[in-house]
Amino acid sequence: MSTAFITPRLVRWARQRVHATHEAIAAKLRVDPGRVAAWEEGGERPTFRQAHDLADCLNVPFGYLYLSSPPVEKTPLPDLRTLTGKRPKKLSPEFSDTLDDIIRKQEWYKEYLKEEGRSRLDFIGRFAVGDDVKQVAGDIQRVLGLSDELRDEASTWEDFFTALVRQCESKGILVFRNSVVGNDNHRHLSAKEFRGFTIADDLAPIIFVNGQDSKTAQIFTLVHEVAHLWIGQSGISNPNLRTRISHPGNNIERYCNRVAAEVLIPESSFLLSWKDDIATEENLRELSRAYKVSTSVVLRRAYELDALGYGEFLRLLKLYEARWRRIRAKKQDGGHFHNILLARNSSTLTRVLLEETLEGRFSPRDAARLLGINATTVEKIGEALAGAT
Repeated sequence: MSTAFITPRLVRWARQRVHATHEAIAAKLRVDPGRVAAWEEGGERPTFRQAHDLADCLNVPFGYLYLSSPPVEKTPLPDLRTLTGKRPKKLSPEFSDTLDDIIRKQEWYKEYLKEEGRSRLDFIGRFAVGDDVKQVAGDIQRVLGLSDELRDEASTWEDFFTALVRQCESKGILVFRNSVVGNDNHRHLSAKEFRGFTIADDLAPIIFVNGQDSKTAQIFTLVHEVAHLWIGQSGISNPNLRTRISHPGNNIERYCNRVAAEVLIPESSFLLSWKDDIATEENLRELSRAYKVSTSVVLRRAYELDALGYGEFLRLLKLYEARWRRIRAKKQDGGHFHNILLARNSSTLTRVLLEETLEGRFSPRDAARLLGINATTVEKIGEALAGAT
């Protein structure tokens, strides 16, 4: 068998990048742990096939293992997760690979839009940080059609979340929702690391919502990222429902939190609806039904507007989070793969990509590579979606 003359230090770098032990890698490759260590030290060389499997196992391109030194991994988006003056934690390989995947899809879609002669979106960067929050929130509601009628059509806040995504997509915003890297169910994203990110492009704007997070947090994250688009600011976000909007932190993040809160639950409407003569939890349930958002989002708004104190806010937030964890533990992940694919890859982008493939303007192999599935599946799903329209 041919020998792969890979760079030992690159093997060590790639293994440490994914926080894997020699034993874990050896088990996947079905070799002795000492052999993996020898590859890192240069005492042995893997076969060409083993080197390919090693690269797959370490989630790096095969060519990386031949570099003379580790590549400098830079995040092309501002990291807004940090408190002012503090260095943010290093982003994981799962995040980096997810962002690379999304950017690759965005680049393809931008080229498609340019060929179609599509116009730039005028709401991207329409406002700036510091502009009147209620004016920005009102403009978002107007452009996306977030009316009382839309809320009334939704029977639950989960339905309203789906409607929000649909409204965003209808205006040219690509919304990706995923809990894993691509379609790899063994590589989970971390909700503690990030809740979402935004690419504020005026032709193909991107919103990514971390599906590993609770649904109660996802709806706030979605609108928070929408606010980023309206001020033309890309970035990686981790909005925290536990802290006040006035809590020290990144100025852009605080501003987008304020806008999101006003979009979902307008201050003037909330103050008129909150009843001091009934129990807090009853207030939360009533307003959750009225605004079609989770009780956690209403709870955060009540705390922000001084309808209840911090102690009561924290007690109820812990209660609702514990309920969500119990529900999630019982719930089986899954669903129709067509729907999962549309959510993971943006409904708009997926449908355009499949349509281009079915009409012969894009190869099934290239479409499969972008969507992270095989070419046969591309054709089957494309035909199924075409038949459903």
